[in-house]
Amino acid sequence: MIRVVLPTPLRTLARIDGEVTVEPAGPPTLAALIDALEAAYPALAGTLRDPTTRRRRPLLRFFACGEDLSHAPLEMPLPAAVADGREPLLVVGAIAGG
Repeated sequence: MIRVVLPTPLRTLARIDGEVTVEPAGPPTLAALIDALEAAYPALAGTLRDPTTRRRRPLLRFFACGEDLSHAPLEMPLPAAVADGREPLLVVGAIAGG
């Protein structure tokens, strides 16, 4: 099971509290993880990535094991510590403005 920490607005949308766990189908990649999150919490569909282009939403960032995975290919395997549940994947809303 992969542990995921979502930002408060997405937790509210999905009606969840705190950290969630999901089991992706196939190899543990960011794409498979997002698929599993959207399947488990349908309210999240389209919030983490654009449903047409399948790209990450621009104001969301993905972090794991102290690394920013936001610009990594979605098909790249997740770090082993995330894949085996020792560390969570953090989804963070970027702050923009001026």
